[in-house]
Order: sequence, then structure tokens, then C-alpha cells
Amino acid sequence: MTPENTPSTVAVDSTAKPNPDSRWERETLERLVMAQITEQRIARRWRIGFRFLWLAVAGVLFWFSFHHNKAATSANPSSHTALIEIKGEIDSEANANADWIMTSLRNAFEDEGAQAIVLLINSPGGSPVQAGMINDEIRRLKALHQKPVYVVVEETCASAAYYIAVSADKIFVDKASIVGSIGVLMDGFGYTGLMDKLGVERRLLTAGENKGFLDPFTPQSKQHRAYAQNMLNEIHQQFIKVVREGRGDRLKETPETFSGLFWSGEKSIELGLADAYGTLDSVARDVVKAEDIVDYTRQDNVAERLAKRFGAAFGEAVVKASLNIVPHLR
Repeated sequence: MTPENTPSTVAVDSTAKPNPDSRWERETLERLVMAQITEQRIARRWRIGFRFLWLAVAGVLFWFSFHHNKAATSANPSSHTALIEIKGEIDSEANANADWIMTSLRNAFEDEGAQAIVLLINSPGGSPVQAGMINDEIRRLKALHQKPVYVVVEETCASAAYYIAVSADKIFVDKASIVGSIGVLMDGFGYTGLMDKLGVERRLLTAGENKGFLDPFTPQSKQHRAYAQNMLNEIHQQFIKVVREGRGDRLKETPETFSGLFWSGEKSIELGLADAYGTLDSVARDVVKAEDIVDYTRQDNVAERLAKRFGAAFGEAVVKASLNIVPHLR
């Protein structure tokens, strides 16, 4: 057999270099795995860090709340006028909410040095439920502790704010204050005409024939409108009853008294909705006979404000619905 016909033998060089492509793939894979591990470690550290941060915020919040409440009740003069401010909308999510105000009221009434409680009001109104709870608590505490309550109106004491004010023994105003608005409203919007123009079809499925009541994308029926009006009338009568009980013979009723109108401080005195002119200082000095004023108003402390801002920065604040269908006294 000639060399040309003999099968050739291929020698393998043990010193041959690895394929550059395979080495690049391996190194790339290693880098990706290490990057993923590093990312997981960083994420885990951030989670742990945030947990510790929130624990620290909660601890600081608790300490500040305890310290604030303790300081507010321990450094009071022996004889003083207790002040509680009611400002802005009266709502469960606002500073003027029933829980905070009732806590302030209890602290003030239970302090032996407080000769009387003055509610400094500047509010356009708000929730009838919150106002009713505060009104009931004031009357309960007055009967329990036998201490007088006075209201001093700044710019506005309307609707739900006036609902609270009538629980006081006397109401003092400025001649230009706005007082009254004894009525109830329920507001919202209807989009049915707009939807027709845009060619949008509303598909609403309910279990219960009235479950879609007050849906803004459904035409309002006469039955639903009548039902809502009856409910508003019922709440209005509750408001009227509270005003009559609170003002008694001082109230000079006219056909417009409970119509939802409001009046100046000067006119409100003529109508018996208020008693006299006065400021916080003049009432403390001339009526209560205790010029030292101690503020019992529950406020956001530093830690709470920090927590709110911190939460808002991370998008954790709750956004209220754009359609408000809750009855309001305003």
C-alpha cells in the first residue's frame, strides 16, 4: 500500500490555545452572575435599611407624641383659660377631626387649673358626622365637669363649624365674622352627556337595583334624586334640632334662619345666632377671669410632619377621589 493510499493520522497539539470565543462567553456569563448577586445584595441591604428607618421614625414619633402631650398637661399655670383651635375643614382626614378635638377637650376639662374652655373657630364647615361627635362630647364633658365653654369666632364659623359652636354657653364674634349657613349639601358631577358625544358606553353591573345609586356615568332617576333629597332633609332637621337646643330662647327664628344663608357677626347677634363681640384675649380676661391661656390643641408634631413628608416623597400618600358624594355642612 502506497503512502498516498494510507489513511493519514492527525496529531493533536496539547499546547493548543483555547477558543477565544468560548473564553469570552464564559467571562461574560461570570460577570452577569456576579452582577446579579451584587444587585440582590444591594436590594437586600436597602430593604433592611428601610425597615430600620421606619422603626426609627415610629420610635421618634412615639417619643415626640408622648413628650408633647405630657408637656401640654404638666406645665400649665394653676388657673388659666384652656384654648382649643378648630381651623380649616372639619373632616376625619384634616387636623380639625373629631378624634383630635375630643382628645383635646378631655385634656382641657380634666385639668383642674382650667377655669373654662374657649374654642377658637375659623372654619367653613365640613362633615356633619364629625361635627355631631364633637357637639355630643362637649355637652357630655360640660355636664360631667361643670365647666363653661365659650366660642370665639375669627373669620368664619359656618355650617358644621356652627354645628359645634352651638354646644357652647356663649358665642363671641367680630362684627365682620361670617356666621350661619345652617344647611346640608351633597355635590358631584354627571358625565352622561359628555359620554354620548364621545361615543363612550358605560357598562355597570350591580347586584341590587340601587347599588349604582349616584354613579356619575349613569343618568339620575327621579327615585334616586328623591331618596337623596330625603336623606339631606333628615340631616338638615338634625342640624336644626341641635341649633334650637343649643341657642334656646336666644334664637330669633325667621324664615331664612335655616335656609343655608349666612350673616355677618353683627347681624348674627341680632338674630340670636351669637351673643356678643369678643376676642380670645378679651374673653379670657373679662369673661373667664383667667388671663393666662394654655393651648390644648392637638397638632402634628415634628415627627408626624416628617413622617408625612417622607411618605409623600415615596408616593405613599393616599389620593382622595375626585368625586365627592359625602354630605357636607358648608
